[in-house]
Amino acid sequence: MADHPHALLVRKGYDAFVRGDMDTLRSLMSSDVTHHVPGTHPLSGDFKGLDATIDMYGQLFAQTNGTLHVELRNVLVDGRGHAVTLHRFTAERDGKRIDETGGIVFRILGDKITDLDECVEDIDKANEFWS
Repeated sequence: MADHPHALLVRKGYDAFVRGDMDTLRSLMSSDVTHHVPGTHPLSGDFKGLDATIDMYGQLFAQTNGTLHVELRNVLVDGRGHAVTLHRFTAERDGKRIDETGGIVFRILGDKITDLDECVEDIDKANEFWS
């Protein structure tokens, strides 16, 4: 059974993110994309627009000195413009280490990602790591 186009789009995005290929990520997202990051830390909040979203991704790598790694575990789709992922992420920052499960709810219009709602396993642990 072939992957749904939305699953393929999301998988391509994760692959680009892991490789640090921001040009490919830009091509997969709408110009008005918003990425919602939970928590109360400096990298949480709503990143509105393609530039703000891509800049935030760059900060994730910069703040972790390139140690951030994301392993996509699964992609679920509804065939109506939504995809949900489950992933594992690890990183080191300022002598701290995080190893967590997370996920993202994607909204897709046509062939572009328009909205990403990120979820984390332990919001307190994420806040502590990124603060």
